[in-house]
Amino acid sequence: MKNIKKFLTPVLILVFTVAFLSCKNNKTEKAEPEKAMPKDTTTAVAVFEPFKVIVIKHKVVDYDNKWRKGYDAHDSMRKAYGITHYMVGRGIDSPNTIVILNKFSDVQKAKDFSMLPNLKDVMKKAGVISKPEFSYYDVIRNDSTKIDLKDRLMITHRVKDFDAWLKVYDAEGTAKRMEEGFIDRGLARSIDDPNMVAIVFAITDMKKAKENINSEAKKKLMKDAGVVGAPEIFFYKIVE
Repeated sequence: MKNIKKFLTPVLILVFTVAFLSCKNNKTEKAEPEKAMPKDTTTAVAVFEPFKVIVIKHKVVDYDNKWRKGYDAHDSMRKAYGITHYMVGRGIDSPNTIVILNKFSDVQKAKDFSMLPNLKDVMKKAGVISKPEFSYYDVIRNDSTKIDLKDRLMITHRVKDFDAWLKVYDAEGTAKRMEEGFIDRGLARSIDDPNMVAIVFAITDMKKAKENINSEAKKKLMKDAGVVGAPEIFFYKIVE
């Protein structure tokens, strides 16, 4: 019996030692956090897709009580020709001068819409008192980020060579234009005349913007960029 105890004692000690070390290792392994798989931190960036707009500009007698009601009532007719509402603006210096931007996909259908026999009657009933101007553009740059600023400037002009003009425009840079009171919002080329350019800016400082757009330095820059003739400058406020 004594011999058995002598034999079992070291065996039991060995078993308990192995069990203790095994438990300790298990605890250590559990204590170590699993290495997390690297997360994909790539942010999905929306790719800008060019779109087409029809720009309509004219004067009205009464925006709120007459023209706007007539415009909204005519929405189904526009949609029938693949035209959807995008923006309406009122002139800052002439609130009854209206500019409308509507999106469309089919150029011919949009032009057919502008030539509808009853469109003149619809506009007349809505209080349009000037000959409407219709222009069709491919929007090639557009910043649709929401901002609180509602004041806008639309500049339209013809250039000798669009690519040459664009190099000068980009070289001037957004930072420089921001110093002058402008924030780049959109850039478009006429569908009928690709060298006719329309640029839209949000205005941060109206006084500064008007001074800079009419400055001799800006006129020289436009001339050097190949702008032909005097640009059309229209300040307006977005109403919807």
